[in-house]
Amino acid sequence: MIVYFLRHANAGERMLSPKKDEKRGLDKEGIEQCGYVGRALAALDVQVDAVISSPLKRSTQTAALVGNEMGFEGKLQIEPALRPQATFADFRKLLDKYARMEAIMVVGHNPNLSEFLGQIISPAGCEAAIELRKGAVAKVELRRSSGSLSWCLTPKILRTLYAAAAESSRPKTSRK
Repeated sequence: MIVYFLRHANAGERMLSPKKDEKRGLDKEGIEQCGYVGRALAALDVQVDAVISSPLKRSTQTAALVGNEMGFEGKLQIEPALRPQATFADFRKLLDKYARMEAIMVVGHNPNLSEFLGQIISPAGCEAAIELRKGAVAKVELRRSSGSLSWCLTPKILRTLYAAAAESSRPKTSRK
């Protein structure tokens, strides 16, 4: 199975009230990040059988916007195993639940999403240190209980690539 780990995009400042923070949505930069990530995944011909999100608003918005850009037409799945307080055991149960699928995208929060990614790609008992920045996406090929990291892209890298592509496609003017 292929698992795409996507950390929610930028959502502004954390709110003091946990209830209000759960309803914190993406800011303008976060919405822009989702566009870069979704278009890049579409360009890479990424296809998933399920998009699975934490129930928090910033994650569901990220999942919906990126999924839309990718052309995903399925229903967004909401899983408590991707909440900020979730454990690796919760995440393993989620993977077991979707094990029959070829490819899934999980959308959640740090620090646990980075920890889940690190534990999946590390030898038993270890944890790789991979920091998923906001809006970053990583591709992991999972075999039985371990996985290998294929790539990890940040919105900053994708924004730079889009700017370079736009620059190179502009007509060149010659000076005489």
